[in-house]
Amino acid sequence: MAVSRTAPKKVVLAYSGGLDTSIILKWLQTEYGCEVVTFTADLGQGEELEPARAKAILMGIKPENIHIVDVREEFVRDFVFPMFRANALYEGLYLLGTSIARPLISQHLVRIAHETGADAVAHGATGKGNDQVRFELSAAALDPAIKVIAPWRLWDLTSRTKLLEFAEANQIPIAKDKRGEAPFSVDANLLHTSSEGKVLENPAEEAPEFVYQRVVPVEKAPDVAEHVEIGFERGDAVSINGEALSPATILARLNEIGGKHGVGLLDLVENRFVGMKSRGLYETPGGTILLEAHRGIEQITLDAGAGHLKDSIMPRYAELIYNGFWFSPEREALQALIDKTQEHVTGTVRVKLFKGSARTVARWSDHSLYSEKHVTFEEDAGAYDQKDAEGFIRLNALRLRLIASRNARVAKQA
Repeated sequence: MAVSRTAPKKVVLAYSGGLDTSIILKWLQTEYGCEVVTFTADLGQGEELEPARAKAILMGIKPENIHIVDVREEFVRDFVFPMFRANALYEGLYLLGTSIARPLISQHLVRIAHETGADAVAHGATGKGNDQVRFELSAAALDPAIKVIAPWRLWDLTSRTKLLEFAEANQIPIAKDKRGEAPFSVDANLLHTSSEGKVLENPAEEAPEFVYQRVVPVEKAPDVAEHVEIGFERGDAVSINGEALSPATILARLNEIGGKHGVGLLDLVENRFVGMKSRGLYETPGGTILLEAHRGIEQITLDAGAGHLKDSIMPRYAELIYNGFWFSPEREALQALIDKTQEHVTGTVRVKLFKGSARTVARWSDHSLYSEKHVTFEEDAGAYDQKDAEGFIRLNALRLRLIASRNARVAKQA
């Protein structure tokens, strides 16, 4: 994989149908004189995607070169759920909603390139962010020979004014609300929404309420709590309140339930892989509930040693995803370990939602390791001999005693 500086013959573009990617489409045509194939993914971003087809046709794209694909089930099943088996959080807080979508998009860009005979792919990520890294590392892993075009690193359209001038000069339709500078930008998929820029750039100022996309402010959330029961099989959610549902439907349903209770809002200043700090407002209502519930079912089904080992590698795993290494051998190796721990993570969790919180209040499973007869304060009928603890403590205390004795001896000699 190489960033293209020579003219490609055919390019597959990640195309949303919005102004920025429409400008990129036209720029590819005018800059390289190449054929462009568009790929528009339905990731559950909540907007109609068919207009992207009409816009692409308007800009001279052949109908057979327009690909609009519903990837919602694939996204949740093959990317979101494996990540949630790890309870992955970047820098202890971020549920990686943008990060986890990029390898899926790259996978489809490369697939379409192979199917259509394209020699390059292109994306709309800027030169300041992480997404350019994620797209291009994924492309490199999937096809080392494919070229990648990153217009934001190549063109001279370095301001909003220049972008609009280019659009007008090339008869690209500009919506009225796009003529001024947007107060913030939004990236959305079924897992989360991410809002950045302009009104959010000063981390010393609270994010205005009008930025919120999916989550109701806690002050306006219902005054009555709601309980939701989530069923799991081998670490993945399979049902809500006893109803078996597909992966994408589960996440969509949890988004709806959690959003109305003010669950899943995160205001974060994060460390970007490219070296700078960035402030974003992330809304992940369904993911926040799912993380809590998954932790809840692991509490009774996952062995302590396996669980602590998994927790110890989680920060590294999350960092790999954040930095764009989904298709790396180290992520795949960690995934194999994580998936092994999930063999008995099966059962049901009840989560209580109220005013921004999602809290496990009950959990049960046929695979449970919890033994009430061992932990009871009542008569346990010989299940556990408390005298056994003495030898356990003596063995674990031995090295501490030896250290204390050594320190006392050395101090006396000084």
